[in-house]
Amino acid sequence: MQSTNHFDRRQFLQAGTVAVAAASISPSLFAKEKTNKKQEIIDAHSHIWTDDIAHYPLQNGQTVEDLKPRTFTPEELMAVASPHGVTKVVLIQHNVYHGKDNSYITDTIQKEPQKYSGVACIDAAGNAPAKEMDRLRKLGIRGLRIRSGDGNVKKWRDSPGMHAMWKHGPKIGIAMCPLINPEDLLEVNHFCEKYPDTTVVIDHFARIGIDGKIDSKDLKRLADLAKFPNTYVKVSAYYALGKKQPPHDELTPMIHVLYDAYGANRLMWASDCPYQLTAPNTYGDSIALIQDRIDFLSAADKDAILRKTAETVFFS
Repeated sequence: MQSTNHFDRRQFLQAGTVAVAAASISPSLFAKEKTNKKQEIIDAHSHIWTDDIAHYPLQNGQTVEDLKPRTFTPEELMAVASPHGVTKVVLIQHNVYHGKDNSYITDTIQKEPQKYSGVACIDAAGNAPAKEMDRLRKLGIRGLRIRSGDGNVKKWRDSPGMHAMWKHGPKIGIAMCPLINPEDLLEVNHFCEKYPDTTVVIDHFARIGIDGKIDSKDLKRLADLAKFPNTYVKVSAYYALGKKQPPHDELTPMIHVLYDAYGANRLMWASDCPYQLTAPNTYGDSIALIQDRIDFLSAADKDAILRKTAETVFFS
């Protein structure tokens, strides 16, 4: 296991969110960041979990000793986020720990629906994905996290369940949220062409830059998806991309390309907490890249990326 300051590509792809050696993230330190509250912000992507495994069991025989950190509850999340002006969060199901049991995030949403929305994981190989989507929508879920290989197939196009999900999503206001690598962008393009009414929110720049390099061909493929008006991109997970440390300025050219392609109203900032808290990264540094360090963004652009886009997709 590597130090929390370093992540390799293989670990990221296996864990999905770089859930490696995060034990050094201390909840007791969460509220000690310097803050620079300037505007209302929505965090479009954070995970949460609890050590109350009696009520929220872990998958594959995992125990509380496998949780890194042991807890990252909504209260611990907001202790970090609120001082920076964050008022709403999109909670992302953590497949690593809870698999397809979305009950912890749905229970959290039900308690404070004005504060939280959610993205769930379901079985794309199941018999009735539309029925499960209907159930989850009533519980505050607004997106489904999908990954390469979902549906027990190499390509999504070979999965009847995946087609059913993309077809049903726009009927009930659920977006498809691909957690993918650059090589999967062609498959996303295929589904966007087939289901143009489906809202698509691509996580973490499609992981471009996870190896430290911003590949221009990969970036062009991601930018080209802007031709589909219902496609959005999360500019997020800075701790895992480029130099993997603040101030994250090396990501600015990639953001500029996507800004030119999508416009600010189809980009949304997100932290990917708790992993953005892995030293030397901080929550505030992630916000500051958009809020303070990019000179081509107007005040309206910043408001769109930091709030309005996520509000439109996940809270309207």
